[in-house]
Amino acid sequence: MRLGVLIKVLLTLALGAALGLGATWAAVWHGAAFGGVVAGPWRAWPRAGARDRDPYAAAVLARTGEIPLDLAEGLVFYAETDSDDRALTAACVYRLRGPTPPARFWTLTATGADGHLIENPAGRYGFTSSEVLRDESGAFEIVLSSRARPGVWLPAPAGETFRLVLRLYDTPVAASAGALGPADMPAVIRESCA
Repeated sequence: MRLGVLIKVLLTLALGAALGLGATWAAVWHGAAFGGVVAGPWRAWPRAGARDRDPYAAAVLARTGEIPLDLAEGLVFYAETDSDDRALTAACVYRLRGPTPPARFWTLTATGADGHLIENPAGRYGFTSSEVLRDESGAFEIVLSSRARPGVWLPAPAGETFRLVLRLYDTPVAASAGALGPADMPAVIRESCA
């Protein structure tokens, strides 16, 4: 009888350890952190650069080697899907259209799923707020495609999924990012796919 109880306890402990380690691995390797903000397809973790960040964010940063922006410096948003929640892939043409939250300066880059810039024949890796034209409402428009397009074109990495990174520098929304909604961020619209 005691052996049966001991086996059940050991199995329970082993299962608990496996589930705990599995959840931790998933959180660290898939970038899960607490306090995330979602605005349409864009996601940010405003406290990632803070000293009191959660341990999962600290583990993700230790694994990736990224140096996050502190709240006083700005805020970084990531988009891995379009506005209809479909993965961004180089087989499709996308149009980024809309406003950005107020910021002194911003950059927009297309990276591989691992966050690294990807070589492209045009040598263009992103745009800054000083390079794009805006309409009277303050909105801008950028076309993302693996092949050259007319207008403001940003090459998407050929043959793979990618993500967009929007860095807002010296922005008042860093401390109140939770109040942002989809209308405050550029929409990522899929136009066509090959």
